[in-house]
Order: sequence, then C-alpha cells, then structure tokens
Amino acid sequence: MKPTIRIEVLRYNPERDAHPHLDAFDVPWTDDMSVLQGLQAIKDDIDGSLSFRWSCRMAICGSCGVMVNGKPRLGCQTFLRDYAAAGTLRIEPLAHFPIQRDLVVDIGDFIGKLQSITPYIVPKEARTPDQGEYLQTPQQLAQFEQFSSCINCLLCYSACPQYGLDSQFIGPAAMALLHRYNADSRDGARPQRMALVNAEEGVWSCTAVGYCSGVCPKGVDPANAVNQNKVASAKDYFLRFVAPRGDSR
Repeated sequence: MKPTIRIEVLRYNPERDAHPHLDAFDVPWTDDMSVLQGLQAIKDDIDGSLSFRWSCRMAICGSCGVMVNGKPRLGCQTFLRDYAAAGTLRIEPLAHFPIQRDLVVDIGDFIGKLQSITPYIVPKEARTPDQGEYLQTPQQLAQFEQFSSCINCLLCYSACPQYGLDSQFIGPAAMALLHRYNADSRDGARPQRMALVNAEEGVWSCTAVGYCSGVCPKGVDPANAVNQNKVASAKDYFLRFVAPRGDSR
C-alpha cells in the first residue's frame, strides 16, 4: 500500500458555485511525484471534473503555476515529498488573477501587458539578406540574456503585492521582458517602450519588495530589471534638460 497525502484544492465552478470552496482528497503518492502529478492523480482516479493547466512537465512552458501552501510555485517543479511530514498541502489558483474554474485563472490582463511592450526585436537598422546577419558580441548578449529566460509562468505576478493592489501596474515579468529587448544592441524600439516605463503604472509603481525574483523558477530576477529601468527612467527625465531638443537619450 502506498502512503497517502491529503491535498486540499480550491474549487470553483461559476455555473454552480457562489463562492470558491475547498475540497480534500487523499492521494496515494511516491517519493518522485510532483504536485502536478498529484493533481493528475486526483483528476484520473478520484474526480475527473478538476480543472487545471499543464503542458510540458519540465518547467519550460510555465503553464502549471499554482499557489502551494500560499506560495507561488510550478506544480511540475514542486514535490509531494516536501510536504509529506505535515500530511496535508493546500493548492489554490495563482493569486491576483480572476478564477475561471478551479485552478484555472484568467491571464488576459498579462497578455495585454505583454503585447504592449512590443515583445520582439524592432531592427535598429534595416539590412538586406545580402548584408548578412545582425551580429552581436558575447558582451552585448550578456546584457540581456538572463532576462530572455522568462517563461511567462506569472508566479512573479502572484508574488507582487503592488500588482495585487493595482492591476494597472505593468508588473515584473512584462518589465523584465521589456528590458530584455531594450538592452538588445540590435533593437531600435527603446523610445516607444520607455513611454511605458515612465508612465504612472510603469516602474515607479514598484515598491521594491523583491519577492518576484525570489519565486522565479528560471532565475530571471525581474526585480533587477525593474531597478535598471528605474535608472533608465531617471536618466530620461534629467537628460530632457540637457539633451538637444528631440533627443531624449
């Protein structure tokens, strides 16, 4: 007989529930089972109506983010064995997002923010195929490579108290990805992105808690990106008084 662990899951079906509620399941487990596998065991063997997102199971797709005992975690990267001593763990949908059903949240607000930052390279200089590739040195790559590892898992948004208070705040992942492109030597869209950085809901809304970096499963350090953009925003402001008209850089 396998040992069991009690998994409490926040449930919500908008077609029948007035409010979210907890359901408890006693799940057989083995030492190598992840939280995601625990949820799959519930869906496969106990309650097929349980809804949650997942895809790759290898901390690449970012789909399976949930709150595990109140902390934002990837379900595939978190293991039941770490909670076995307590005998119970609670799984809830990511904080600060509207619940669609059970552990599935509405991420439309983040998608809109992601689109707003122009999340692709806008070439600084047009080149024809005959002119070859846009070349970059290792040193230039190092300026942004860390921030390109973001997998859009949204754990940082669930950890961010400012986003919880004001959803207009652009948030850590969007700012990290914005910085990734602004720091790319090949990109020429910095001025339009800086309008977002400098806006009221941009970097200056950040209260510098830093928990966003603590929960990032890929080591992106979005708090660092926000801080670097605060510096860039301050430079933009002061350079307006010394730079020639029309040149904010």
